[in-house]
Amino acid sequence: MMCTFAKKFRMPARCSISLALGVLLIASACTTSTGSRRVSPAHIEIQEAVGFTITERSRISSNARVDYDQAIDYLDRGELKRGIDVLETLVENAPELSAPRIDLGIAYHRLGNLEAAEQNLEAALESHPDHPIALNELGIVYRKTGQFALARRSYEAALTIYPGYHYARRNLAVLCDLYLGDLDCALENYLAYMQTVPGDEQAQMWIADLQNRLSRQEGS
Repeated sequence: MMCTFAKKFRMPARCSISLALGVLLIASACTTSTGSRRVSPAHIEIQEAVGFTITERSRISSNARVDYDQAIDYLDRGELKRGIDVLETLVENAPELSAPRIDLGIAYHRLGNLEAAEQNLEAALESHPDHPIALNELGIVYRKTGQFALARRSYEAALTIYPGYHYARRNLAVLCDLYLGDLDCALENYLAYMQTVPGDEQAQMWIADLQNRLSRQEGS
């Protein structure tokens, strides 16, 4: 018995909460088949008013689908190690899937294991190189490990796919401001971020500070 695994990520354009693990799982249709495992590239739909939706489908065993649901339940409850153990078994049996790899990357990041987080996010991008969530999460890990040029490239790649991705936009602005000293890049991306999240008062203060620093540079 094989099932069509379908994992749908939904990223809203206008919100201020952080991305949850196991964003959304849609139903799978089971069929009897003895054929080889099949996987299709992640399908990305951009809807400017609401954000983007990413759907991934692949044939996996029905037991693997149950295991995935259990892993996400563990992660949602904060039982990171138990969730990671289940996900590690899943990616070993279905290495072509990106969704469990991304969940592993985020979980390892939360656990403080940045090396494992980086490895899993990079593995997800090997099969799905245009996955904006994986690119954004990997950018965060690169920044925390001091790989600032790679972090910038990762954020910019995510924004090339979806320019309205405000998490990546804010992360790029912070990177340019605090780690790269590129104030023009920081201001440009903070202003673009505020078009999507206009109520972020902290970002408004950062913009004012940047404008003051740029003004002093021009006057010196």
